[in-house]
Amino acid sequence: MRVLIIIPAYNEEVSIGAVITRIKLCVPEADIIVINDGSSDNTSSKAQDAGAIVIDLPFNLGIGGAMQTGYKYAVQNNYDIAVQVDGDGQHDPSYIKALIQPVVENNADMTIGSRFVSKTDYRSPFMRRTGILFFSALINLLTGQKVKDTTSGFRVVNKNIIKFFAENYPTDYPEVDVLVRLHKKNFRVKEIPVEMHERQGGKSSITAVRSIYYMVKVSLSLFIDAIRSADSKTMEE
Repeated sequence: MRVLIIIPAYNEEVSIGAVITRIKLCVPEADIIVINDGSSDNTSSKAQDAGAIVIDLPFNLGIGGAMQTGYKYAVQNNYDIAVQVDGDGQHDPSYIKALIQPVVENNADMTIGSRFVSKTDYRSPFMRRTGILFFSALINLLTGQKVKDTTSGFRVVNKNIIKFFAENYPTDYPEVDVLVRLHKKNFRVKEIPVEMHERQGGKSSITAVRSIYYMVKVSLSLFIDAIRSADSKTMEE
């Protein structure tokens, strides 16, 4: 099984080298690619110095565009499994093999490293936690699935989802959106409990105001898509 670790990174020069080094220790058989999403700092050179493959995007596309670039690379180079890991040090690479195992054993098409399946030491800010609970309820409403950590970016997918994501990946705030898309395609999603850390450097782009914007925008997008899907079924009937 060929495994590719995809790290979307925007101005993560402080943490990216240590993240790559830690991944190499935990999953030495995997290849690592950093999608440098238009950073204005030394993220690219730090990632190259640490031994990762680097794709430098000419400007900031956001997490969706960066990840789709990684999935396209995975398709072109025939990888069997892709692992999304943040470049800020929040995701602990020691859990990667536990996330990969259900996919390798064909018990899931995607696994999510979840902070909320079991009790952990991680404490998210109030607005972020509120958003996670809100999206968990929304996903349950739209799909009937119970996903507790809807915004976790610590994810593993199999070859079929790699191909799907290479062609179908939302550009803006994708973590919640893709759960609905995968449900429609009957892909199996499983949460695995993990511990997460505070970011090791840089600054999160998700402020309290942006959290509210995120909740409203994603919710409207999902409801509009649900209405369109219902209309399409009605027309077909």
